[in-house]
Amino acid sequence: MAGIWLTDPGRRAAVEIALNLIPFSGIAFLWFIGVIRNRVGQREDGFFATVFLGSGLLCVAMLFVAAAVSGGLFAAASRPSGSPGQDTLALGRDVTGLLVNVYSMRMAAVFTLTTVTIARRTEIVSRWLTVAGTAAALVLLIGVGFSAWVELLFPAWILALSIDILATRPKVSRDSTGTAPQS
Repeated sequence: MAGIWLTDPGRRAAVEIALNLIPFSGIAFLWFIGVIRNRVGQREDGFFATVFLGSGLLCVAMLFVAAAVSGGLFAAASRPSGSPGQDTLALGRDVTGLLVNVYSMRMAAVFTLTTVTIARRTEIVSRWLTVAGTAAALVLLIGVGFSAWVELLFPAWILALSIDILATRPKVSRDSTGTAPQS
C-alpha cells in the first residue's frame, strides 16, 4: 500500500507544491553562495573557495536529484493505470532519503565548515556565527541519522548568517597607506 501522501488529496497537493518550490530554494541558495563570495572579494583563498563552491553545488545538486526521484514516484503513482509496486516505492523512498538525509546533509556540513573558515579568516561575519556554524557543521557531519530535527540546523544557520550579512555593512579593506581604495 502506498503512503498516505499518495491517497489523501490534501497531502498530495502539499507534496506537489513542495516539489515545485524546491528549484526556487536551490536558486536562492546559489544566490546566497554568490553573496558570500562577493563579500569575501579579493581575500578569497583558492583552496577554501573551491571546497566552499563545490560542496554548495553538490548540496543543491543532490537536493534536485532527490526531488526528481520523488517527483517521478509522485507522477508514477498519479497515473490512472495504478501505483508502482511496493518495491519501486521503497527503492525511490530509500534513494530520496539517502540523498537528502545523508549525502546532502554531509555536503551541507562541509559547506558550513568552509564558510566558517573563510568567514573567520576574512572577518566577514560576527564571531558568534562562526562558533555556531562550527557546532552546527560538526553535528550535521556526525549526528545526521540520530534525529530528523538535526537537519534543521543547516537552514537555521543559513538564516542567521543571512540576517547578519543584511544587518552589517561589509568591512572596507585598506591599502598599505591606511586609506580605503577609490571606486
